[in-house]
Amino acid sequence: MTKAEKAELFKTKLREKLRTYKTHPFSLIMMILVTLACAVTIFLFIALVGYVCVKGIPYLKPSLFALNYTTENVSMLPSIITTVEMVGITLLIAVPLGVFCAIYLCEYAKRGNKLVKIIRLATETLSGIPSIIYGLFGMLFFVTAIKWGYSILAGSFTLAIMVLPTIIRSTEEALLAVDDSYREGSFGLGAGKLRTVFVIVLPSAASGILSGIILSIGRIVGETAALIYTAGTVAKIPESVLDSARTMSIHMYSLSREGLHMGEASATAVILLATVLLLNTIAEMIARRFAARQGA
Repeated sequence: MTKAEKAELFKTKLREKLRTYKTHPFSLIMMILVTLACAVTIFLFIALVGYVCVKGIPYLKPSLFALNYTTENVSMLPSIITTVEMVGITLLIAVPLGVFCAIYLCEYAKRGNKLVKIIRLATETLSGIPSIIYGLFGMLFFVTAIKWGYSILAGSFTLAIMVLPTIIRSTEEALLAVDDSYREGSFGLGAGKLRTVFVIVLPSAASGILSGIILSIGRIVGETAALIYTAGTVAKIPESVLDSARTMSIHMYSLSREGLHMGEASATAVILLATVLLLNTIAEMIARRFAARQGA
């Protein structure tokens, strides 16, 4: 198709749209509002990331990545390592529980079951509870009652409870989106319920499940209030899961609260953004691979 033909096709489509908008002026209003909302969202994202980068990049220096934290270098490397460990342990706890719960709700529970209604009400309620409440619960139960103390393990279990509703709901929606013909075809070939769920249904819903995990990663990395009460604020590389340590968000909060290292706090925000983008990119790549395999 030549450039002239493409231009003519574009003009034709534009005329058709204008005719549609003249006939239905409300559609034009909605299109303008949607475009405006999209533009505002993109602008806010660029402004936020740009502000953080402008404030923080000039303060990035090798001493911020020293192996040991001191009051002079205020190194963020221990908090980076702690953040990655916290994400891994939390997902290791929350993902199996959330996925299996969603499988029960969608594949095994009978419709109209009262237990299903209670579980869904509980997940919706948990998703609306402020993080400070989770922190107080974690401190009273994991830190004090179970006597784990301020530790990565106590913080990870607290975060697992926080992200569990997100994983359950996203997995449930992904499973419901799988067409029933997949299940019927599997049953028709003689496969049992368990084999159908884990071999046919789950791989088909993998991309949706990973979307919920991506959202959970963002909340884990950015959480502060709950971890102050459970994981503590010790600035060192943890030697075990029962050691107290600080994540990047707590590190940034501590520096900004002291008011002596605002530039380093902004630099930590830059690395925090980069870490979230990196983890989300990895999860997105895995989701695309699952989707490509399923499509093949």
